[in-house]
Amino acid sequence: MRSFLSAVLIVLAAVLVPLGAISTWAKTEIGDRDRYVSAMAPLAGEYAVRTAVATRVTDAIMTNIDVGPLQASVASLVGGVVRSFTTTSAFQSVWNTANRAAHASVEAALTKNGGGNNVRIDLAPAIEQIKNELEAQGVPFANEIPVEPTDLTVVESTKLGPVRTVFRWLQRIGVWGAIAVPVVAVGAVFAAPRRRRALIGVGLGLAVGAVILHVLVAVGRSLTLDGLPADSDPAAAGAVYDALTDSLSAAAWGVLAFGLLLALGAWLTGRRLRRERPEIEAPRPGPESAGSPGRS
Repeated sequence: MRSFLSAVLIVLAAVLVPLGAISTWAKTEIGDRDRYVSAMAPLAGEYAVRTAVATRVTDAIMTNIDVGPLQASVASLVGGVVRSFTTTSAFQSVWNTANRAAHASVEAALTKNGGGNNVRIDLAPAIEQIKNELEAQGVPFANEIPVEPTDLTVVESTKLGPVRTVFRWLQRIGVWGAIAVPVVAVGAVFAAPRRRRALIGVGLGLAVGAVILHVLVAVGRSLTLDGLPADSDPAAAGAVYDALTDSLSAAAWGVLAFGLLLALGAWLTGRRLRRERPEIEAPRPGPESAGSPGRS
């Protein structure tokens, strides 16, 4: 019974690795605005994201400008200014502010039925910065550029519907799923009649759970990108997904390494102890085994 209970707990620990990691991620990273903004912040340096932002801002500005035969030249000028702006620290600040405001749409898309399938970022602050820069350069039409809400859809998937119920449950579980992993693993070791063998099982179970987590992250990425409309930018959407799930990937690699090292360490320790254990000594020769005195 102890061996059976230990085996059940090892399997449970393996299952809890991906469950605990994803539930903690859903609660503390996606559910927390500051951590969400921190996760999205590096995307300001991603080429695919900068290109998507520059294209959207340029299109929004040129929609409100009509300079006749000079339209193409002006569009080229504006595009150059916008692309230059996306490489500055000011753009990083604008990007962070826009993502802080967009966090509500992220939660709505993932948790609320009817919340929509889009995650959008309002680029109006970026347009205002571009307008000020064009005015500073003395461009005549710059003061006519309206600063209006201009959305950049960073994620738009038609397959978010089935995810919402699961995501809500994961947020309810929160960090307790991750806390349960070491508790169950320790229980598996103490329940086992052979604890070193149980340590090897726990290590391998954690490694298997980490591999499952990797697979789930990859499957989620595939489903998200497969659900994109035809006019969406898969490179930008992929960069956003990777940024948001970076902590999950890091957790998977960390647990995988820990599990394999734990199993290897327990196995090597067992081998070493078996080598150092003195062999059972054969009975020493006594008076009877040494031979009795010869008979006369």
